[in-house]
Amino acid sequence: MQKIKQLISEKLSRYAAEAFPGSTLTPADIVSMLEYPPDSGMGDLALPCFKLSRSLRRSPVQIAETLAAGLCTAAQERPGPVGSANAVNGYLNIRISDAYLVGSVLPEILQKGDKYGAPVGWEGKKIVLDYSSPNVAKPFHIGHLGTTVIGHSLKMLFEFAGCECVGINHLGDWGTQFGKLITAFRLWGNREEVEEKGIDELVALYVRFHAEAEKDASLEDRARAEFTKLEHGDKENLELWRWFVDISIKEYKKTYKQLGIEFDSYNGESFYTDKMPEQVEILRQKNLMKLDDGASIVDLSAYDMPPCLILKRDGSTLYPTRDIAAAVYRKRTYNFDKCIYVTSAGQCLHFQQWFKVMELMGYDWADELVHVPYGTVSINGSKLATRTGNVILLKDLFAQAIEKVKAIMAEKSPDLANRDEAAEAVGVGAVVFYYLSGSRMRDINFIMEDALSFDGNTGPYVQYTYARTCSVLEKAGEVGDVDMNITAPEEAELLKIMCRFRERAEAAINDYEPFYITRFILDVASAFNRFYHNCRIIDEADEVVRTTRIKLTQAVNIVLGRAFGLICLKKMSKI
Repeated sequence: MQKIKQLISEKLSRYAAEAFPGSTLTPADIVSMLEYPPDSGMGDLALPCFKLSRSLRRSPVQIAETLAAGLCTAAQERPGPVGSANAVNGYLNIRISDAYLVGSVLPEILQKGDKYGAPVGWEGKKIVLDYSSPNVAKPFHIGHLGTTVIGHSLKMLFEFAGCECVGINHLGDWGTQFGKLITAFRLWGNREEVEEKGIDELVALYVRFHAEAEKDASLEDRARAEFTKLEHGDKENLELWRWFVDISIKEYKKTYKQLGIEFDSYNGESFYTDKMPEQVEILRQKNLMKLDDGASIVDLSAYDMPPCLILKRDGSTLYPTRDIAAAVYRKRTYNFDKCIYVTSAGQCLHFQQWFKVMELMGYDWADELVHVPYGTVSINGSKLATRTGNVILLKDLFAQAIEKVKAIMAEKSPDLANRDEAAEAVGVGAVVFYYLSGSRMRDINFIMEDALSFDGNTGPYVQYTYARTCSVLEKAGEVGDVDMNITAPEEAELLKIMCRFRERAEAAINDYEPFYITRFILDVASAFNRFYHNCRIIDEADEVVRTTRIKLTQAVNIVLGRAFGLICLKKMSKI
């Protein structure tokens, strides 16, 4: 749609200069003002001329009528994107030409294929993304889904735009929780049971520790002592810690495989332990740190923020210290243009604080650090808490979704050869699509029945739509080259929606909002299903009409398939 807007805006800028002497209205000015009418019956694009009244010294009605006349004359003299234009109460309403849609938009989709809709202006940029990042030895639950799918969707969007991306899983693999886990393992665990049950047994030990610590406070002291030994390189504790980390990563990778996600780095908090002293020394040299009740802080009161804690009273580091060291390491290693952190909105202050500290330290690239927050997840209104066991494990959620899909497929498609593969793709896709079906900042009260619903605007609905396009194309076989022609409004509607792909992808990148792609997919799927039900395709007698509709189906297949990859949704040709 940007190309169409640009072509129309160039003409309008020229007409304005001819009709209104002294006009300085540029194509870029007009592009920024073009809107989509609330009712498609009004047109495909609209220019509100009220904003031009002062600069052009004419009434909005006169401006709209003058520009409409110019567009209509041009459309008659030389074919282009404008099919018709009319002025209504100060608005210039424009309808896109069917001939342009079928003669330019459709061939462009077919020619560019998976590159169609790619955002521009990002080529060659280096983007580092920090996302997912579960705490080692804790379960991968529904609370981790947001950072994981939002983060990976952004990675796919930036790669679509031509960026070189680095996906980092900044594991929570250091901290006092390991002292608790080591204590729990030595008191109640055994190696054989942990090897057999994996992370589930580690979680059980962690939960038991907290239950027992409520009755025996000395356990907390013992846990702190075990973590201190770990920090000082105690051989036995280090071996246990590495074992816990390996077990956890092995389990996490099973979930990532279901989502189709791979990371370039699993460097967690522990990786930066030896890189923090350098940053602490820089803070000291620049006189940014001061003591406050024994702790070392950076005073941020001048910026209306609480102090940023750098060192505890005992000299041990905190999250800001590790994040600063990690950012410096990543800049030196990857020389990024942006480093994006996808975490819950509850961490907004934390990121604001240490971003400001980075700026005060003199890192002139601090403005390349971006925090992308998202809303909280609760279960039937209750807050998630590992220590109390109030979680929905992702592997359990995916398993339930997959089993539900299998039952449906056994009834609807009993002869489907790839039923297990399709059920996993659709089941996992249902959960992902449910999560990404709204703005990332919304708080989600996770209700299992809603997440696994297969009615309405859902993941299964759009995946079935994609499979339908595959079925049509398989039955159609090869088609020849003919002059294509639009003969039904459903065809034009489909092309108008698909030509907004780049616009939606660019908006998703600029706002760090995968929801725009989810909404776009639903719009394309809905338009295609109207077209499919109302227009003959394979059995259409007219060769030109039949070929046009088959190629239109091919375009939908391309666009939907490419958009799926931007939100962790898998393509299945048969469901």
